[in-house]
Amino acid sequence: MKKNLVLGVVLTVFVAFAVWMFMEKRQVAYVDTNVLMENYKGMITAKKEYEGKVKVWKANVDSLMKNWEVELKVYEKERTSMSKKEIKLKEELLRNKQQQIGNYQQAIQEKAMKEEQIATQTVVNQVNDYIKEYGKKHGYDFIYGANGTGNIVYANKDYDITEDVLKGLNDEYTN
Repeated sequence: MKKNLVLGVVLTVFVAFAVWMFMEKRQVAYVDTNVLMENYKGMITAKKEYEGKVKVWKANVDSLMKNWEVELKVYEKERTSMSKKEIKLKEELLRNKQQQIGNYQQAIQEKAMKEEQIATQTVVNQVNDYIKEYGKKHGYDFIYGANGTGNIVYANKDYDITEDVLKGLNDEYTN
């Protein structure tokens, strides 16, 4: 009998605790990650810096290609006055230069991809860190990220804190 009473009290306390936990209102919000990434000044700056680097790299490749094309045209003009040995040597030289340019171009493309990944990940980390601090500061239990790929299919706009987070991010970035 005493065992049943203790068990009943424990069960009642457990049920009361479970109901209290269930009934407690959780602070929940979401941010539109696409809007944050498109409008965060840190991302805009990173994108401009990346595009500037790509422009320089492309100009280098274009310059190398232009020089190679000029060299090819000169060879085509002078070919008739060259010996077979000179022709063979010049053609080999042109092929080697063309291959080197191709290798350089491929290396630049790989470097560009890595640079873009690093820049993007750096910004994503900054945004995530800010959102964590924002959530702690404002007492949120959960802040979800909606990005259009199905993480959150629907959410009431009352829970959207994107603009407030974006403003805070941009203010922090400019200061």
